[in-house]
Amino acid sequence: MVIGMATVDKREILLVVAMSYIFLVVSAGASHHDKVGKGGEEPEADRIIKLPGQPKVSFQQYSGYVTVNKTAGRALFYWLTEAIQPDSKPLVLWLNGGPGCSSIGYGASEEIGPFKIKKNGTGLYLNNLSWNTVANLLFLESPAIVGFSYTNTSSDLHTSGDSRTAKEALEFIIRWLDRFPHYKQREIYLAGESYAGHYVPQLAKEIMTYNSRSKYPIKLKGIMVGNAVMDNYYDNLGYFDYLLTHAIISDETHKQILNKCDFHEGGNFESDECRPVYSIVKKEMSKDIDESDIYVPKCNKNKTTGTTHK
Repeated sequence: MVIGMATVDKREILLVVAMSYIFLVVSAGASHHDKVGKGGEEPEADRIIKLPGQPKVSFQQYSGYVTVNKTAGRALFYWLTEAIQPDSKPLVLWLNGGPGCSSIGYGASEEIGPFKIKKNGTGLYLNNLSWNTVANLLFLESPAIVGFSYTNTSSDLHTSGDSRTAKEALEFIIRWLDRFPHYKQREIYLAGESYAGHYVPQLAKEIMTYNSRSKYPIKLKGIMVGNAVMDNYYDNLGYFDYLLTHAIISDETHKQILNKCDFHEGGNFESDECRPVYSIVKKEMSKDIDESDIYVPKCNKNKTTGTTHK
């Protein structure tokens, strides 16, 4: 499973490995491709009866593959966790970023999915903050070289890009809705994080282009992206603007950062001119501030025991 470029600790690796085992077990019985439900029924071959170590739940789950390019042999893996009352809830398609992060290993298993994995990897427990309390969640492993999604063409490892990713995600949605036709009239939201700042809006554009020429448009209602990676220059510039407007750095430090650092180079803060100013930013931020969430106490690791505390 490709888990992307983000730094991970041992617990995160354990979580991904555990979920990998779980879905290898489940997907072994859901290896069919592109079967369409008859009479509005979901294909039973995609239904997950129960995940290993799973607590009792009152919602349905499905997983499987949808072929998005037969010639190259590219197929995308999905996991649908329905809401408790699915018919009254919209559909949210979730994409993790990276690029290269697994939507199963991260979005579903550590963030917004219905389950969390026990620290020792022995089973699952319910996530009380799961988004499937308000929506049907469709986690997609995209592009085809990520997670459980695959390609039969080795060169795809070197030629995947945003444009193909968006077009094949659209192909997935079209084919997936044919498999689950009762979702065709449902409002759909696209959501994700990090590099999904590219994936989500580009997929939305593909859907809008498709809708403009289709008799059966996809009912795209909206898009949502958290901590979006969209443009290196503005993302890095915005970081320091945020620190200034939240009284973490001084006006003078902010001015020096703008004058001494070249944001066009994607935030290269190691130049001879920029490095001294950047060190001032770190001092003004103080060791007690978590730059990822300035409003909560910083989570520090105990050097002796390796445990974390707040």
